[in-house]
Amino acid sequence: MTSRRPAGRARQEPSRRDDGGLGGEQVEGRRAVRELLVGRRRVRTVWVSSAAEPSALLDEIVSLAGPSLRETSPERIASLARTDVHQGVIATADAIRAASLDDLLGDPSAFLVALDGVTDPRNLGAVARVAETAGATGLVIPRHRAARITPAVAKSAAGAIEHLPIASVSGIPSALERAARAEVWVVGLDGSGDRDLYDLDLVDQPVVLVFGAEGRGLGRLTRQRCDVVAGIPMHGRIGSLNVAAAAAIACHEVARRRIADGA
Repeated sequence: MTSRRPAGRARQEPSRRDDGGLGGEQVEGRRAVRELLVGRRRVRTVWVSSAAEPSALLDEIVSLAGPSLRETSPERIASLARTDVHQGVIATADAIRAASLDDLLGDPSAFLVALDGVTDPRNLGAVARVAETAGATGLVIPRHRAARITPAVAKSAAGAIEHLPIASVSGIPSALERAARAEVWVVGLDGSGDRDLYDLDLVDQPVVLVFGAEGRGLGRLTRQRCDVVAGIPMHGRIGSLNVAAAAAIACHEVARRRIADGA
């Protein structure tokens, strides 16, 4: 994996932007709300419990919220909450708008993370968080049979969804075909991979890392669309990682290699 794809595969489809909302209208938890307030979305209301424990982060939220701030009772907060970890702060905002997959693939430094049917909201949020912290340039999720951006996702993502572009696609296999046409390498992560993650020469290559659903891993068609399927070496008695842990290792390995090579 030391050279770009053949030029003959470079033809791209016309850019198509999906302007549908991805969800995310309700955000709960202090870190997630703080990132919402400094992000790109229009915030409607920020509810803060009158019994909320003081903190520097809460003071910052109050300052950033401005006229959207509403103080209310703990009972009102509890009735609004859709998670158990709201920390006395709940916000409502416009839905997250989907990014264009072709625009993300057209970035010369593309570093995308694609999720093939991840249904656990906490895992989706955790993957978004590690992808953003590793410098990924986008997240790709399917429209069907996958988790949407719920309050649980937003809380697990700790604000990453406010900064990480997210493309919603009809299916991951077709999205990977588009990646091939855009000369972007596709690397699947799977415990039965035939390559070692740490042996892959990613350097400054545009790349999509693909992670499979909980339990079944990469789907058959998704696996066929990968240029290479890599595994993370296991050194203990447990032979697998959940998708969020695997994403943390793989994303930060890509980031480490790119920084080391000046990409």
